[in-house]
Amino acid sequence: MLIALIGAACAGKASVAHYLVEQHGFQMLRIGAVNCTDRDALELTLESSKHMLDYVTDHWETRFVTLDLTSALDLDAFIKRPFVLCVEVAAPVWMRWQRYSRKHGRIELEQFVRLDDELCYGTADSDVNLERDACVPVLARASSSGSLIGTNGIVDNLSAVSLRDSCKRISTSPTTGLTGLRRLTHLSIHNSFSDLSQLHVHLTHLNLTSTERLRPCWDTYFLKLCNLASLRSNCMKRRVGAVLVSSNRILATGYNGTPSGLRNCNQGGCARCNNTLPTSTSTNTPRAGSSACGQNLDECLCLHAEENALLEAGRAKISSNATMYCNTCPCLRCAVKIIQTGIRHVVYQLEYSMDARTKTIFQEAGVEIRQCHLDA
Repeated sequence: MLIALIGAACAGKASVAHYLVEQHGFQMLRIGAVNCTDRDALELTLESSKHMLDYVTDHWETRFVTLDLTSALDLDAFIKRPFVLCVEVAAPVWMRWQRYSRKHGRIELEQFVRLDDELCYGTADSDVNLERDACVPVLARASSSGSLIGTNGIVDNLSAVSLRDSCKRISTSPTTGLTGLRRLTHLSIHNSFSDLSQLHVHLTHLNLTSTERLRPCWDTYFLKLCNLASLRSNCMKRRVGAVLVSSNRILATGYNGTPSGLRNCNQGGCARCNNTLPTSTSTNTPRAGSSACGQNLDECLCLHAEENALLEAGRAKISSNATMYCNTCPCLRCAVKIIQTGIRHVVYQLEYSMDARTKTIFQEAGVEIRQCHLDA
């Protein structure tokens, strides 16, 4: 396993790396002039990102961490491998400026922000005068063996490199700055903690070393497919996706929206979802404002995601061990259909207003229902 840490100056990347080395037996990998050949050492320096990729591939069962993959080109090559996890460490600018100033003397906030923008967005500002700050240290490369601990316990681990030099190395254009790397991240850690112990508690809760972060379990896999299917929804009320599974094989997928051949809900095809129901004949009052969650469903033309999945699969394909995955708890309307088709397991992510009633009839029918929370 290789965890590649990226982030802005003084966000706490070195602190996270130090935690992984000390608490979970990771080995720090760096790129530079080779000065260590001891494979049992806490830190190992390799000549280039290619050498690092080859080395980690040969020893993929060993736990590694690095802070030196700072270009999109390098990260692109690494994240294709199933043992690599890219994690961004982020912190508020004000807090990062304070950390920097405590350790290395005060620097003007405006200057820090402008230099930070260059690092993050790859934009050079010719008005920034760096001549008198040529040796301003910056969080550039980390080393667990040479860490510097700040007064609040946060590992600063700064090397004596000018912030401008760091910006030139890490970012030369808006597409290669830190912002351009964020699309490659699997997880973001928000380090706004005042001391190291609080950060460690948060890292323990995140469980970065879990193998499920590299290869999700079946529940996570199918629920993420539900969320993907929901993007096809055209319902004006909410996006819902469903995946019908048997023996971990997909039978059908579905999303909510008007039936084929009718105008899409988001194009005005369903009066109920668009709050354009005609005046009630019994009370002679408009019902436009009454189509809240779970109301006026008898006027709704949209098929629900679960219904679409059931219709797509057909009763003959659904076995007694089938599972319905949906990103939102099924409503009563869908619950009775799920029961009738013989499905015995339902897994959902988000709650819905009818959860209690749905769970009651599922329990009566012998259908197992459980909620699964996806990791952030």
